[in-house]
Amino acid sequence: MNPRSKRGYEGIRYMSKVLIIEDDKTMREGMHYCLLKEGHEVDSTEDGKEGVSLIKQKGFDLVITDYRLKSMNGIEVLEEVKKINPETDVVLITAYGTMELAVEAMNKGASDCVSKPLSLDEFRSRMKMVLQNRAVRLENRRLGEENIYLRTQIARQFNFGEMIGQSKTILSIFKQIQKIAPTDSSVLITGESGTGKELVAHSIHNLSPRRDKPFIKVNCSALAESLLESELFGHEKGAFTSAIRQKRGKFELADQGSIFLDEIGNISEDVQAKLLRVLQEKEIDRVGGERTQKIDVRIITATNRNLFELVQRGAFREDLYYRLNVIPIDLPPLRHRKDDIPLLVNHFLKKKGAEMKKPISRISDQASEAMQRYNWPGNIRELENLIERAIVLCDGDEILLQDFPVLLGNGGQNILNVPKEDTPLTMVMEDLELQLIKRAMEKAGGVKTKAAKILGMKTSALYYKLEKYNLI
Repeated sequence: MNPRSKRGYEGIRYMSKVLIIEDDKTMREGMHYCLLKEGHEVDSTEDGKEGVSLIKQKGFDLVITDYRLKSMNGIEVLEEVKKINPETDVVLITAYGTMELAVEAMNKGASDCVSKPLSLDEFRSRMKMVLQNRAVRLENRRLGEENIYLRTQIARQFNFGEMIGQSKTILSIFKQIQKIAPTDSSVLITGESGTGKELVAHSIHNLSPRRDKPFIKVNCSALAESLLESELFGHEKGAFTSAIRQKRGKFELADQGSIFLDEIGNISEDVQAKLLRVLQEKEIDRVGGERTQKIDVRIITATNRNLFELVQRGAFREDLYYRLNVIPIDLPPLRHRKDDIPLLVNHFLKKKGAEMKKPISRISDQASEAMQRYNWPGNIRELENLIERAIVLCDGDEILLQDFPVLLGNGGQNILNVPKEDTPLTMVMEDLELQLIKRAMEKAGGVKTKAAKILGMKTSALYYKLEKYNLI
């Protein structure tokens, strides 16, 4: 914030350097005294050229200039001020005010255009508003630059992969990862589907002393209960009908490294009990085995469900919950960090454009505005998928709103949009199917069996669709 600012009455009072250029002596002195009384540092002159010279010598936060001056008019002063320092605010005062003059002044960067005659109370109020807006603008810019600097500094020391953002929330998560990565504490990552939970788990592993050891990930909801136990802990030959050979489980494969258990809220009571033993005793038994094996694995889990509610309903073990939830990280949905959308869009444009060998330079302002209005039920994963599809549909080097069918109509909420005439039917059907699946998953609270019932399909078919659209 401006170093000359301090707290005062009616909020914040800003002490600024002000130049008045006015050839009417009485009015010039009245404005001068009024601003001095407010605590500002004030210079004044009756000549436009002399005013421009003072601006070059001293620099000012605010220039107040009359339109009719001896050597140059107020618009010319405005143009010169903006050449010297675009950040200087300029207020044009005129007794010959017309709408055309006001529009011209505002288009050329004026902060306000005031018509004579005006009372000192009105003048004081208008200038106070201009200076407050200036201070807020500069403060917001400072905070933005500070956030970018902070993320840059963190990124220089640590690898956050594809985690992109400069919002206050995401920067806080970066700092949290930085602190917890060197430890072996269990981490529970929560957040809606598509918020980047796996990226957080990767970052924790990559920044830890285990970075050169395995990082094993398991989607706990993608396997049936009987298969999940074997997948996690392994099995001996003959342990069950299809066990034709010995198999090492994911925990064995992750020894000395990290294991990421996604959708942990969907595991059965039996698997919960065995996972609790791993956390307590640091050992496992293969299915059908008789020999206990010691392991050294850091456990990182994730869920889009409310585990505490599951504990209260008796669907999840309380002792396991507290073992997993040593360090919680809650990822915000994209709709709560929309300031990061432009950064994410630029990242995915470069990434997907390179993958498809179809470089796209930008998206239209209309499409950008629609992205800010949209609620993003599928979060970052949905944004990435939409960018990829838009690159395919795009005809030029700029992506237009029409290339984002889901963003069209009703503030971006209507999924039944009319596509472009040359859009392949298969792509239209896939887009509709994707939106219906996401809507069902949201309605079912992420529970796939419920979502499958809503959609009228088998759970196994839904799993296939979720894999197809990269929604798990």
